[in-house]
Amino acid sequence: MNQEIPYKIYLSEDEIPKQWYNLRADMKNKPAPLLNPGTLKPLTAEELAPIFCEELIAQELDETTPYIDIPTEIRDFYKMYRPAPLVRAYYLEKALGTPAKIYYKFEGNNTSGSHKLNSAIAQAYYAKKQGLKGVTTETGAGQWGTALSMACAYFDLDCKVYMVKVSYEQKPFRREVMRTYGANVTPSPSMDTEVGRKILEAHPGTTGSLGCAISEAVEVATHNEGYRYVLGSVLNQVLLHQSVIGLEAKAALDKYGISPDIIIGCAGGGSNLGGLIAPFMGEKLRGEKDYRFIAVEPASCPSFTRGKFAYDFCDTGMICPLAKMYTLGSGFIPSANHAGGLRFHGMSSTLSQLYHDGYMEARAVEQTSVFEAAEFFARAEGILPAPESSHAIRAAIDEAVKCKETGEEKTILFGLTGTGYFDMIAYEKFHDGNMTDYIPTDADLQVGFDGIPKFPGNEF
Repeated sequence: MNQEIPYKIYLSEDEIPKQWYNLRADMKNKPAPLLNPGTLKPLTAEELAPIFCEELIAQELDETTPYIDIPTEIRDFYKMYRPAPLVRAYYLEKALGTPAKIYYKFEGNNTSGSHKLNSAIAQAYYAKKQGLKGVTTETGAGQWGTALSMACAYFDLDCKVYMVKVSYEQKPFRREVMRTYGANVTPSPSMDTEVGRKILEAHPGTTGSLGCAISEAVEVATHNEGYRYVLGSVLNQVLLHQSVIGLEAKAALDKYGISPDIIIGCAGGGSNLGGLIAPFMGEKLRGEKDYRFIAVEPASCPSFTRGKFAYDFCDTGMICPLAKMYTLGSGFIPSANHAGGLRFHGMSSTLSQLYHDGYMEARAVEQTSVFEAAEFFARAEGILPAPESSHAIRAAIDEAVKCKETGEEKTILFGLTGTGYFDMIAYEKFHDGNMTDYIPTDADLQVGFDGIPKFPGNEF
C-alpha cells in the first residue's frame, strides 16, 4: 500500500475557508430567475422578504459576486467540526482491486451526521442577526432538520420542523435528536395548516413528500410574526454555503498536487453536489481545467434523468415561487419504499442549468444496488454511510471497476455526505431481503408532469 499520500488529509483551523464561492458568478449562461407565480415576473427582494431572511435574499439573488465573506461567528462555529477530512480510500481500492485512486470528502463528523450543518448555522445566524423569533423548515430523511435544530439551539431561536410523514415514522430517533435540541417536529402533511388539510383531503393516507412539507413550513412562517422559512437544499444560498465542502477538498488535494478526473455527488435537491463541485466547476467554466462531473440520483425519484426542464412550483401546495429546474412535477410523491432522502421532485436551478448546458452528467441507480455498495464500503472503510451518500459510493465503485477493466489509473473524488446510523430500518430491510426497487413508470411520471404550470415560454 502506497503511504506517500496520507489516509486522511487534514487542513488546519486557519485553512477553513474565509469566503464562500458563488458558482453562478462564473456561469456565462445564468440560471433562470425565480418567478412570481401570479405575475410570472422575476421575484424582487421585496416580494421574497416575507419568506426569507434579508441577507439570505441578497445571497439568493446575487449572481455576480464570486466570493462572499463568511462571518466570524459562523467560522468559529465551523471550527467545532471543520475542517472535515479528505480520505484516501486505500482499503476500498484494495477490496476492488482497481488501479483507480479514490478519495472521499467526509462530512459526517458532527452530531447532525451530515453536511447540512454548513448551511444550517449560516441561516440561523442571519435569522438571529435580523432579530427574528424563529424559523420554519421541512426535512425529508431528517439530516437537515437535525442540523437546523442544532443551529437554532446555538443561537436561541425557535425551530419548527415539518418532517415527511414516512420518515417521521421510520426514523423516530432522528426525530428525537431534533427534539433534544428544542425543535418542534410535526409529521407532514398535517392537520395543523390549511395547505396540509387540503393535501390530506386530496390524497388520504399519503406518506408525504418534501413538496408537501415545504408548503406547510412556508405557510407557518408567513402567518406568524417574527418567523422566516429556511431551506436545506435547492436554493442558490444553500449551494453557496455548501461550497465550503469543495473549497476544503480542493485545498487538501492541492497540497499533494492531486487533480481528480471524476467528481461524484449524490443528488436530491443539489446541496451536497453543488457544494462539492463548486470550485472545480468554476475552473471548468473559466477554461482552466476539465473534470468529469457525475450526479447520482435514486431511480425512484429521477429528476435529472427523467424530469422536464421547466418552470415549476417548489412545493406541492403551489404557494412558493416558480423555479426553472429539472422537475417531476410538484405533485410527484416518491414511493413509500424509498429508503433514503433525495426525495425532492426538482433539482437546483443552478445545477439544472449546468446539466442542461452539458457541463455535467447524471445517472439514476436502484436502491438495492445502492445498499449493496453501502455495505461493501462499510466493510472496506469502516464507516456506515447514509443511504444518500451511498448513491455516490455506488457510482464511484462502478467507475473504479471500469478502471480495473481498462487499466486506466483515474483519480475519483466523491462526497460522503454523512453517516447512516439513523437509517438502520432501511439496512434491516436490505439484509432481510425485504427491500424492493420501485421505478416509476412513464404513466406515473406523467401525472406529475401534467401539473407543471403551462404558460407561454414554459413548453417542455
